[in-house]
Amino acid sequence: MAKKQEKKQETKKSKAPASDPQTNGKADTPMPLFYKAPIPLDGKAHKDLGLKKDFGLKFTKDVNAVPINMIEMPQICHFYPIGFSPDAAATPVAILGLRDNENLYLNDKNKWEEDTYIPAYIRRYPFIFSEMPANDQLSLCIDLDQDIVESKGEQPFFDEDSKPSQLSQNALEFCKSYHAAAQQTIAFGQAIAESGILVERQAEINIGGGKRINFAGFRIIDEKKLAELDDKIFLDWRQKGYLPFLYAHLFSGAQWQKLTRLLNKRIESGNK
Repeated sequence: MAKKQEKKQETKKSKAPASDPQTNGKADTPMPLFYKAPIPLDGKAHKDLGLKKDFGLKFTKDVNAVPINMIEMPQICHFYPIGFSPDAAATPVAILGLRDNENLYLNDKNKWEEDTYIPAYIRRYPFIFSEMPANDQLSLCIDLDQDIVESKGEQPFFDEDSKPSQLSQNALEFCKSYHAAAQQTIAFGQAIAESGILVERQAEINIGGGKRINFAGFRIIDEKKLAELDDKIFLDWRQKGYLPFLYAHLFSGAQWQKLTRLLNKRIESGNK
């Protein structure tokens, strides 16, 4: 993304991901965020493969926003600002940084900010569901990244009889739960987008040295438009249980100050 600098002003735009609950197995489909080569786990082909122990969260280093599920929003709002992607899906996202390719919650030792909730999208990696082209079934896939997967390691995907290990079973259950929550989130995002209450947002963040960052590329709920929402729609959302998640988004605005502190701390430490 182009970057424009004038005097001491920096302009940055977020790269809020579009909705991306799972891959659909088609070659021409862009890979979901973080994933390079997800393929279905196979008891024979991958019998000797396993997950590297403590592979860490380095894979999140260069992103400043990740998709989140609706049910996470009451937790997310205490740690991250929540925005909505600019596309038609209006996917809710946790904003992790104020500059391109920078996650402020990951330190130089690839450790997450202490006592901070980590979004499920990140915790799911390197597993993901894939919709197989031949049918409507979902298959558990693994991202075959050499930094993540190893041969004959301590955390195998299958046992000696080529049956799924406890690790794979746990991953399957997590992906099932994630997939169900993602489907709810898709409906939620579409309803928000169609209601007309979302507005483009540009945040001007003052940082050290007289510099200012213009952060854009995402949407938020306009409180005035929410207050003027048609009663029929509001009652429908109340019945569907959407209201707590709308308010979680609004409350998350307080976390912009946290992002500013994290950025200033990084700049002061010399990691510009």
